[in-house]
Amino acid sequence: MKDVFIKKGEAKFLKKVDGKTFRMLVRSKGMRATISEMEVGALSELYHHKGEEIHIMLKGKVEYQVGDHSYVMEEGDVLWHRSDVPHRAKNIGSEKAVYMTVGIPPETM
Repeated sequence: MKDVFIKKGEAKFLKKVDGKTFRMLVRSKGMRATISEMEVGALSELYHHKGEEIHIMLKGKVEYQVGDHSYVMEEGDVLWHRSDVPHRAKNIGSEKAVYMTVGIPPETM
């Protein structure tokens, strides 16, 4: 695989759903990187799949639920979790929230 360089604001794949925007930046056989933007009050679906994920909070405030645990993430915070534990995010701040997720795509497991 050759190097991949993505300029700010660009994406390989873009999906908008119910106040959420997902920009897939890079995807390889073993890893995926996505920027997620959530409008105030937006809530993601409850996901679970094989793999693991790292979330890096870039802007705003998100409550991230992983199983029975809840984490309030603000700019600069990092969360790692196994992806087979049900998880979701909710923007609980007063502005758009932006975070990056780097993880193992479920299809590669």
